[in-house]
Amino acid sequence: MSHKRYTITAALPYTNGPIHIGHLAGVYVPADIYARYLRGIGKDVAFICGSDEHGVAIPMRAKKEGVSPKEIIDKYHGIIKQSFEDFGIAFDNYSRTSAAVHHETASEFFTKMHEAGQFIEEVTEQLYDEEAQQFLADRFVTGTCPKCGHEEAYGDQCENCGSSLNATDLINPKSTITGSVPTLKKTKHWFLPLDRYEDFLKEWIIKGHKDDWKSNVYGQCKSWIDDGLKPRAVTRDLDWGIPVPVEGGEGKVLYVWFDAPIGYISSTKEWAAREGKDWEPYWKDKDTKLLHFIGKDNIVFHCIIFPSMLKAEGSYILPDNVPANEFLNLEGNKLSTSKNWAVWLHEYLEEFPGKQDVLRYALTANAPETKDNDFTWKDFQARNNNELVAIFGNFINRVAVLTNKYYDGVVPSPNELSKVDAETLAQLKAFPDTIATSLERYRFREASQELMNLARLGNKYLADEEPWKKIKEDPERVKTIMYVALQIAAGLAVLSEPFLPFTSTKLRNMLAANSGDTLTSWNEVSTKETLLPAGHTIEKNELLFNKIDDKEIQLQLDKLEATKKANEVANKVAEPQKDTITFEDFTKMDLRVGTIIEAEKMPKAKKLLVLKVDTGIDVRTIVSGIAESFKPEDIVGKQVTVLVNLAPRKLRGVESEGMILMTETPEGKLVFVNPDETGIKNGETIN
Repeated sequence: MSHKRYTITAALPYTNGPIHIGHLAGVYVPADIYARYLRGIGKDVAFICGSDEHGVAIPMRAKKEGVSPKEIIDKYHGIIKQSFEDFGIAFDNYSRTSAAVHHETASEFFTKMHEAGQFIEEVTEQLYDEEAQQFLADRFVTGTCPKCGHEEAYGDQCENCGSSLNATDLINPKSTITGSVPTLKKTKHWFLPLDRYEDFLKEWIIKGHKDDWKSNVYGQCKSWIDDGLKPRAVTRDLDWGIPVPVEGGEGKVLYVWFDAPIGYISSTKEWAAREGKDWEPYWKDKDTKLLHFIGKDNIVFHCIIFPSMLKAEGSYILPDNVPANEFLNLEGNKLSTSKNWAVWLHEYLEEFPGKQDVLRYALTANAPETKDNDFTWKDFQARNNNELVAIFGNFINRVAVLTNKYYDGVVPSPNELSKVDAETLAQLKAFPDTIATSLERYRFREASQELMNLARLGNKYLADEEPWKKIKEDPERVKTIMYVALQIAAGLAVLSEPFLPFTSTKLRNMLAANSGDTLTSWNEVSTKETLLPAGHTIEKNELLFNKIDDKEIQLQLDKLEATKKANEVANKVAEPQKDTITFEDFTKMDLRVGTIIEAEKMPKAKKLLVLKVDTGIDVRTIVSGIAESFKPEDIVGKQVTVLVNLAPRKLRGVESEGMILMTETPEGKLVFVNPDETGIKNGETIN
């Protein structure tokens, strides 16, 4: 690794809602792991992010909540920033695109390109909402995707097939503001002529990164380039964003996908000013390695549009890699913020306090690196109980307990190493390179399992050597065993830091390995002969992880089930009207008020109750499919509405002489249709 410095960016999250596990798994945990690893090997790192506070998503949310866009961005910027801090996402700088430094940087970037003739100006027809009297920016339009037929595609992207679109591409577009069908109206905009950069992109990506970019990233880029690139507008008719800083730009703002990636640069400027550094080498020096961590829905913008902007501007380096992840689903369904089908980070911490590393590990071990993956609460529980508790935590607990029990917490002096001891320590020294190889290829799942393999090595070593049995017969041998085990524990404290930062800190504290000759770096795990020297005293043991029981998991599953039902209620559409009947048809129905006087379950039938009903004209048997909603004893004495002249029908050998009228609540619960007034006599007709 020959680069002098590393600039690592993580996709700017929109401040129109909080952060969920899909964001963590797709972008922020892998980026954080990589940045922590680089710092661990002594590299100069700028890990950069910030809130994306422009674009139509913000005013859309503001309209929905009846507040100003600024109130929205301030609210969610705070929530998002806190969530990242809570989960140990260790950005060097977390900025926001509403900051003055960003407005200045983006305006200067646009102006320089404009003065150099890098844009084309065109008057085009754009979708316009006559009722709202405004042009419709991308996210204010929905319609049918022309590529896959998805009926709820947005004006900039189809979230079903991932295709990047223009609003005018949509079939049957409609305004999300008023619901009306938009018209076409002429307006002037500035376009980045991407077709000018086809040759550059073919050389840089298709030839230059065929072997080192992830197949999902390379494939999407190649498909876009092969289809032929077209000019893309970099301005919008909108009143929320960075004003277009040239003549004729009144009432227009920079397109969010033009200004947002420039946010990486402005955030770096902010960090450098605070730290007394020069920001330019981190973006303009060829000895800098630039990396963008994103989700697959942002591949085109980071691999084609932003690099074309950087190339056009002329003074910036290009990204060395864009290790985008695919999507994470939740319990078999696509994560959706609008449908609340998500695990929100701030809620997770309320329900699983102190378990940030458990979620980080579960998401890393199941990361959607090359294909969409599914997060399930059962897998989360299994990762915690069967790996973090039973392997990693178990090994550390054994080591700490036995060291405190046998030696009052003092690292014993080893005697001559056996062949097994020497091989075990040699394997320990190999782990930094093994894990690093996976990380440098952006295989974070693989790297997390190699870390767990080190804990497995420790467990196997103790299980094979059995110090608890040998302590009486060969106490000198046990000193060596525990010395070796403590070296593995110290190695885990260092190598776990990128993946499990909170656990690493706890483990370092437990081993009292925070200063002097015990403060070990990543590379020293391989090179240092002793990680925890003889005579060093460790602290009392504490459990690094606790088991998660079935009740805790069931609560989460119940919560999701409630969300699913709420969505079904919200999206439920009334059944269409049946065929028209005449008044004479209606009068043939004889509806009477009756009272249930007996009720019992139908044998061997899950849904049926056998009812005796006093209709006022007789007492008759009615079989009703309501057994899953009502207990027999709860409905005796209930006044109901009965269709009494329905032709008798045998159900499981019992003749049913009528029908009870029922309906459903929005939640799907059956309820009786009965008179509002009390005291209505059985047999009264309903007209």
